[in-house]
Amino acid sequence: MKFTKKQWIKGSIVIGLYLLFTLWTESFWPLILLPFIIDIYFTKKIPWTWWKKSKNPMVKRVMEWVDAILFALIAVYFINTFFFQNYQIPTSSLEKTLLVGDYLFVSKCNYGSRIPNTPLAFPLAQHTLPILNTKSYIENPQWEYKRLKGFEQVERGNIVVFNFPAGDTVALKMQNPDYYTLCSLYGRERVWTDKANFGEIVWRPIDRRENYVKRCVGVAGDTLQIINNDIYIDGVKQARPKEMQLNYYIVTDGTQFTDMQFRKLGVSVEDRSFVRDPNLLAYLNIPQSTVVYDLPLTSNALALIKQFSFVKNVIVQPGFINGSTYPLTPDNQWTVDNYGPIWIPKKGATIKLTETNYPVYERVIRTYEDNQLEKRDGKYYINGIETNEYTFKMDYFWMMGDNRMNSADSRSWGFVPEDHIVGKPIFIWMSLDKDRGWFDGKIRFNRLFKLVPSN
Repeated sequence: MKFTKKQWIKGSIVIGLYLLFTLWTESFWPLILLPFIIDIYFTKKIPWTWWKKSKNPMVKRVMEWVDAILFALIAVYFINTFFFQNYQIPTSSLEKTLLVGDYLFVSKCNYGSRIPNTPLAFPLAQHTLPILNTKSYIENPQWEYKRLKGFEQVERGNIVVFNFPAGDTVALKMQNPDYYTLCSLYGRERVWTDKANFGEIVWRPIDRRENYVKRCVGVAGDTLQIINNDIYIDGVKQARPKEMQLNYYIVTDGTQFTDMQFRKLGVSVEDRSFVRDPNLLAYLNIPQSTVVYDLPLTSNALALIKQFSFVKNVIVQPGFINGSTYPLTPDNQWTVDNYGPIWIPKKGATIKLTETNYPVYERVIRTYEDNQLEKRDGKYYINGIETNEYTFKMDYFWMMGDNRMNSADSRSWGFVPEDHIVGKPIFIWMSLDKDRGWFDGKIRFNRLFKLVPSN
């Protein structure tokens, strides 16, 4: 059998790239497809393009579309899984570093591409197919966690995209707050039985859970503590992110801010709210007739707002306003602004299990590292064996939003395991302001192709 020069060039390039991909994955499984690739370019035993010989023009047109769609889906699947993906900022948790409406180019290679847990999945659909409203993946087979070699490690200050750790179990009709917080608030029995309010309860594999984006403020082995909204790592105070926001109660003389003033302060329409709770006003010792705003502000916006003559007082929002924190136990007195200290698990490190730290590491041991964990009569049993210590199998991270008072993050649901890490945002390729019209600055041109800051 003779092969043309074009066949040799195209076939050799494709096969060479595929072999390099196989070496990168450090797995022999991709070699199963190698005979089919060789057949496509050389042996041609399988009639892959039978439709090209059809005399029916309709068959040719339909199959041309099918061929193009299949190729596109396969290409998108591999690119999205191993190289990069698009991510849109849906919430304000990282403002003003990243804004609602920013579209990110997220690299999978920087931290190492993750072999999919659920390999049989429709590309570009995280867990649900639009319109059909069905699962976008087949649960079996389930592959074990494996990460390919990357260019760097997750470091403190990095902005990271990851799968939501508390998203393994989801109440479909009420996904915010998360399932575990719902059970804490309403009781597990009601969450499971009240279908009208909570809907069906479903389980999702790691790589099919919602994608979140936050800043890594603590890495494995760190002891983290938050004191008056400042983060301390191993007792050392950390610099605040440049665009970090806190919520403030702005007391005015009755004058209300104009839309132009809000724009100047960088406060979106969604974030413009009043304080009307009489109990809160009484706690703050503010008369109920006073106009009081609740606004997220950067340090620059805070300095600017104090210059307005009608602003009479500025009070930082107390942390208890944001509700309970991780771990969700009755005796937990930590708040979002005064939290910890808490030690972040490190692979290979061993801890003694105590009454104090058991609620902190229970989910890590049982759920993230797949052990049977029981506590009976003050004794601990892991996989049926009595013990008073545990050695961690993975590294963990502590993720928080720069919009500190408006971010559901590790303070709410705990550690992020290394197998949940998706990728690193590199740059913003599009940015749309939901508060503006197309002819009123909807496209934020100053943010196009802006690099995502690493700290």
